[in-house]
Parts: sequence; structure tokens; C-alpha cells
Amino acid sequence: MSTSNGQAPRHAAHFGGSGQAPRNPQARQRTSGTTRPASRMRPQATPGRRAGSTGAVGTRSALGSTGVSSRTAQATRRAGSGNVRKRGKRGKQGRASALPAIVAGVIAAAAAIGLVVLLVIPRLTGAGSSDADKQQITAGQVVEVTVPDGSGASAIAQALYDAGVIESKSDFLNQVRRTNSELSLKSGTYSLVTGDSLDNIIKLLSTGPNSTAATLTIPEGFTVAKVASAVESQFGISADDFTAQAKASNYVTDYPFLAVANNDSLEGYLFPKTYDFSGKDVTSDLVIRTMLSQWQTEMAGVDFDAAIASLKSRFQMDFTQEDILTVASIVERETNSDDDRATVASVFYNRLAVGMPLQSDATTAYYKGGDFSAADLKDDNEWNTYTRTGLTPTPICSPGLASIQAACNPDDTSYYYFFISGDYHAFSETYEQHQKAIDARPQ
Repeated sequence: MSTSNGQAPRHAAHFGGSGQAPRNPQARQRTSGTTRPASRMRPQATPGRRAGSTGAVGTRSALGSTGVSSRTAQATRRAGSGNVRKRGKRGKQGRASALPAIVAGVIAAAAAIGLVVLLVIPRLTGAGSSDADKQQITAGQVVEVTVPDGSGASAIAQALYDAGVIESKSDFLNQVRRTNSELSLKSGTYSLVTGDSLDNIIKLLSTGPNSTAATLTIPEGFTVAKVASAVESQFGISADDFTAQAKASNYVTDYPFLAVANNDSLEGYLFPKTYDFSGKDVTSDLVIRTMLSQWQTEMAGVDFDAAIASLKSRFQMDFTQEDILTVASIVERETNSDDDRATVASVFYNRLAVGMPLQSDATTAYYKGGDFSAADLKDDNEWNTYTRTGLTPTPICSPGLASIQAACNPDDTSYYYFFISGDYHAFSETYEQHQKAIDARPQ
């Protein structure tokens, strides 16, 4: 039956990261003339007492008061003066030996200051862009820029510069550092406006890809043939090449769940979703592997073994994972409402249980590749569920998760018929009730 809700017709008969300073040796006392007797020698001066500060100093002895000769005093003064001169000379030598180290320290400090001026300050202030780093750009143009996976801020700056989006790479990098955005920039393909502010550009790159140039949208219900056509339209890959590549035998080693796929077909396993292939060299193999990986991810939450056991108990029939996926694909093509999916699935299981043909127009439409005539419903082939009982050899499309869940857990009903047209939904137990439901549909 055709639907009237503005969507594609759904044909069916039943449902729609510091050194120490050196010590001076003790100075020796010098005298002139003959050597005097020891008793008339002047005692040595007390250490630390300056000779020049007391004048002629006398001392008492048994012979009486005796004074020190002027020559002795002069000699003493000369000796004291000599000590001072010796210490001074040695101090000069110490200072001279330290001079090269001081000079080297000054030079090192100057070099460090130079590095700060040349490198650190420009980064903090945004200064330092040279004329060689600047270019003239035409503002206001929309361009596509692809940032490959793993690109750092410098590589991104180069890509933006090459595309004419920014005038200066260093200005962009300085702004990225000021805003601490290095770790936020994402890979992907972007639609950017040349001459836009650096803040806006960084914000977009931090949000994520905004271009549709490298995306592929596969709706629920697409067949392998329609996926091939979409890939050809979006990426220019031949639909025939895609179809030839889309064989279960090419991927079963990496995706063991394909071991149950019939007719070497990937029908039902190319999971419907919007995929982003930004920064990648898109090939048929890449697209197929990406979609199979998505199917595997989505099915991680679906317990097919439990579903098989439950269906056997309810309908006294043995089902496989492929069978459930096939029922889900027919449900996907026959209805567009999540509210109806589990009920529609129950109708098909009820009919299978009693040997009734499914009588789904959608299976013939799949066989014919589109529209079909009334005469086609009489053509006896394994896809015609009017003339054959049981399920079709393979799924007839890629069902969404909702339809797969409905096929795993159908409603418990006694319906054998349904009629869906737009917003009008009717389920019946008998053919007569079914006919009345059709007649009662809004005109």
C-alpha cells in the first residue's frame, strides 16, 4: 500500500595527553746596626696593636727606665708598613683573578635577557610577526579547509594560511596560546570565511567540523545499491565498483558476524547513519568498513541469542540472527512510526508461525529495484512474498536500531493483518476485519 504522509511510498498489503682569601705569612722584625743584648731588646708588640699609634714606648727593667732607639722604632714602623703593603698587593691579585668570572657572568645574564626579549615577550604580547609571515587575503570568501587527524597548532596554522583564511600564521598561533586552545582544536573539514576574526576561527576549530563536503548520510531502509549511489554522488566513487566490493566474503575475517550472511551479501549490515570522512582518502573499502564497524558497535547492546530463544518459545520456530535481521528490514520498509514497529513485527511472526505468506509489497519492490506493477506480484520468485512462504533470502535493506529491536521483541498479539496509510493505522485478526478497516480509512 502507498503512504500519504509525504514520505517515500511504503508498499505492503499489511503495514507501511667564594674562594677563601689566602693568609699572609707572619712578618719578620728587621733591625739595623749590631745586635743588642736581649735584656735591652724591646719586647715584641702585642699582636694587633698598631706601632704608629703610641710614639716612643718605654719599658721598666732592673737597670731602670730605658727607651727604644729611634732606629729600632723606625725599623718597627717600616716592618709594620711593609705588612700592610704586602696584604694590599695580595688583595689586588685576588681581585684580578676573579675578574674573568665576573665578566662571564655579565655576558650570560645579557644573553638570557636577550632571549626573553626575542622569544618570550613576542609570545606574550603578540608581537614579532615579520613581513614574511604576512600575506594579503581576500576577505569574505567561503573556503573548505581539511585538518588531518593528529595535526598540531602549527600544522593547522599552515593549512589556514595556505587556504587564504588567515593573514599571519604567528598571529594565529599567538592567539591560540593566549586562549589556551592548543588541545581543543579538532581535525575534520571546515567551511571557513576568509578574513574572519581569529577568535571566531579558533572557536569553530574547537567546536568541530562544520562542513558537509566529507559527510555521507545513509537513512534507514537504504539498500546496498542505494548506498552505492550515495557514495558515488558524494565522493565520485563508481557505484559499480562499490557494489562489487560490497561482498561479505571480503570482510568476514575481520567481521565474524558476517559468517551467517546469505548470498555473500552485505544487505542489512551497512548501518544507516551520518558518517564524517573528513581528512581521509575515501574509498569503497573505507566506507564499507566504517559502516560494518558501526553495525558491530550498535549491535553490542542487542542480545540476539536471547531473542532467538524467546522467539522459538513463542512461535515454536527456529530463527537465526539473519532471519531476525530480515524481519527487521521488512518492518523498516513497511512502517514509518516507532509506535507501530513491534506490532507490525508481531503480524509477520504470526503469519510465519502458521505458514501464511507475508504478502509484503516491499519485498517485490526490492526485487524490482523500485516501482512494480500488479503483474509483478504474480511473478513467482524467491523475493515474492505473495507467491512464496517464509522469509526472503537476505534482508531487503539496512534497518535502523528501532526496527531491529522490534524484530527481537515483537508485541504479543493475535493480528494477522494491518493496513497503514499516512496517519491511519489499522490492525486486524481476520481478513474480513481487514477489509472493513481499509474501507473505513479517511478519504
